[in-house]
Amino acid sequence: MIAGLAAPASAQDNAALVQRFATENFNDIANAVNALASSGSERASPVIEALRDNRLVYRQGDRAVFIRQADGSFINAATGTAADAGTTRPVRLNNNVRRAVEAAMGALTLMHPDARRRAAAAEAVFKSRDAGALAALTQAIGQERDARVKRLMEEARAAIAVADASAPDVDRITAIGVIQRRGDQDALAMLGSLPANTAAPVREAAETAATAIRRSLAFWEAGQNVWYGLSLGSVLLLAAIGLAITFGVMGVINMAHGEMVMIGAYTTFVVQQAIRAIAPGLMDASLFVALPMAFLVAGAIGVAIERLIIRHLYGRALETLLATWGVSLILQQAVRSWFGPTNREVTTPSWMSGSFEIGNLAITANRLAIIVFAALVFAALLLFLKRTPFGLQTRAVTQNRRMAGAMGIRTNWVDALTFGLGSGIAGLAGVALSQIDNVSPNLGQGYIIDSFMVVVFGGVGNLWGTLVGAMTLGIANKFLEPYAGAVLGKILLLVFIILFIQKRPRGLFALKGRAVE
Repeated sequence: MIAGLAAPASAQDNAALVQRFATENFNDIANAVNALASSGSERASPVIEALRDNRLVYRQGDRAVFIRQADGSFINAATGTAADAGTTRPVRLNNNVRRAVEAAMGALTLMHPDARRRAAAAEAVFKSRDAGALAALTQAIGQERDARVKRLMEEARAAIAVADASAPDVDRITAIGVIQRRGDQDALAMLGSLPANTAAPVREAAETAATAIRRSLAFWEAGQNVWYGLSLGSVLLLAAIGLAITFGVMGVINMAHGEMVMIGAYTTFVVQQAIRAIAPGLMDASLFVALPMAFLVAGAIGVAIERLIIRHLYGRALETLLATWGVSLILQQAVRSWFGPTNREVTTPSWMSGSFEIGNLAITANRLAIIVFAALVFAALLLFLKRTPFGLQTRAVTQNRRMAGAMGIRTNWVDALTFGLGSGIAGLAGVALSQIDNVSPNLGQGYIIDSFMVVVFGGVGNLWGTLVGAMTLGIANKFLEPYAGAVLGKILLLVFIILFIQKRPRGLFALKGRAVE
């Protein structure tokens, strides 16, 4: 058993320790692992690593042990010098030996200069619960200065104490409290693996701790669902906010709105391809170039659609719906012809990669960036509509088109520019979606129905209603998915919205104004 970190072994001791691996008996091999790891020998780590990687062999005649290198050559396991191994046999592994190796490697790296290696070693000891690592672990805890690593080491020591049937009950109960504070699935699994003959006080303490951990995990799971719901709601907000503006101002059911999202995503792809060819060192800044480009491209296409098609169909809702559906098919086919039907790869900048944890809540950088971006877009649009002349005109047309026209507002140009604004915002949504979804000709189709649901639920033309509707549906969808599945969950939300608009036809936040239609 690993007894701690002993004084460095001599060359003769090394040879004797390593020679113990020259056997077919698995118990003897596991004992050899423990003896070598506790010896303090500088050869312990390379020999045990070689055993773990199936590179440790021995010569049956004189029981000399060798390590096979990556190039096929051999070195003497006891001295580390090059050697001619001749005919050899592998030192074999079974589950018992693997557990011994895992525990030994954990103990050997508990004093490593790299904090990440020490943390990984503590986790290995926690999972193996090998009492042989206790002395090394106690010594490492006394020298540890990193608070996080020290906590992991203390949890590993507690795991050993809980698993030790010979330890006093009071020590095991105290250790259970440490495991409870860890509060993750590994801690729950460990508390549930105590043998049936465990003393009643210890078993009761373990059951109480497990119940508390389950409650904590349920709380964090709910928090994780809320986080996922907020990220989904942010995507829905970006996809729906432009639709809310055009639907509210013009009363147009734009079935091509999803294709504006798709155009924004493909604009991101084109911008990245250009930057990769011209200035690859600027790839991390590609999204800052793609955002205005996507807004302009999607906005210009939106204005063109309004001027060429939609303005001739005002007041004919069914024909407008069919016309914009036809435009969506044309745009999809155009993208397939230019870019192909397969998914296109969009690179995620390094500053949007990775994740971090708050408690048991996993926060991914790309989704956090999308939530922040959606909030900025919403705030900017709110200021634009509240503080600019065009925003004032847009709100006037939304509330009473005839009165706005009588006041000298050119409603036809407000329609065109509003349609372009809504399409441009959809293009921004495409930039965001390119970081979390496949960029394909069908990208927008997955969000058009959800966008309409958000607009109808929140209130046509009301930005605050769109925000509340997007977040409500996003969070509700994530809470329903684990129980009903993704498809049935959306069906249930659709049924809820149908029932809801029977009671409130104008949505959560109906626009107020004279002669609102």
